[in-house]
Amino acid sequence: MGFVQRIEENVVGIFQKKIAPALQLMTYYRCALMEVETKFKVLNEEFSLSHDRNPIEHIKTRIKTPESIRKKMRTLQIPKNVDSLEKNIHDIAGIRIICQFVDDIYVLADCLLAQDDVALIEKKDYIANPKESGYRSLHLIIEVPIFLHNEKRQMKVEVQLRTIAMDFWASLEHRLTYKKDINNEKANNISSELKNCAETSVWLDLKMQDIRNNIERIEKRGN
Repeated sequence: MGFVQRIEENVVGIFQKKIAPALQLMTYYRCALMEVETKFKVLNEEFSLSHDRNPIEHIKTRIKTPESIRKKMRTLQIPKNVDSLEKNIHDIAGIRIICQFVDDIYVLADCLLAQDDVALIEKKDYIANPKESGYRSLHLIIEVPIFLHNEKRQMKVEVQLRTIAMDFWASLEHRLTYKKDINNEKANNISSELKNCAETSVWLDLKMQDIRNNIERIEKRGN
């Protein structure tokens, strides 16, 4: 066996031992995201038939980047292997459901969790109990099965449900608060303004929901 061939086989061996299992796990997470996304799309279609409107404005999915995963593993101080990764980090696969109204969030969450192949691992309601910053959203960690050619695996997915206003606020808050060149005093002022904006968005969400309810009552009366 030549020197180059031995090097090539060593490289392949390292890949199969170190990298291939991680790539396989990421594939499993992508499959789990497809399963959960399909569930929400089906609920959206069903809702459009029964209520003559779609509760979901749009859907976003993501897999954590390798750098983000490494950072979280360091923070949690967990072993750097695939088994530890799958066991301890529950938000590698994430799906964000953007809804039109606040009550749609809870209806969709209840419908999802009522499905017999969905297991709730953790729930954090930042709508009922907003973060200090003003952040609002409903977070669920769920477990769903994926069906492979020779096995069934249970995979965890983080689900975030929020309104358009909540998503708009969260996106801007993330961009603005992670600016590196803002001193502490100005950063505190910006945080205070963002919290005021969050309170305004709460009012806006509830007002829009009231208007929708009023329109539906008028339509039912036929005038």
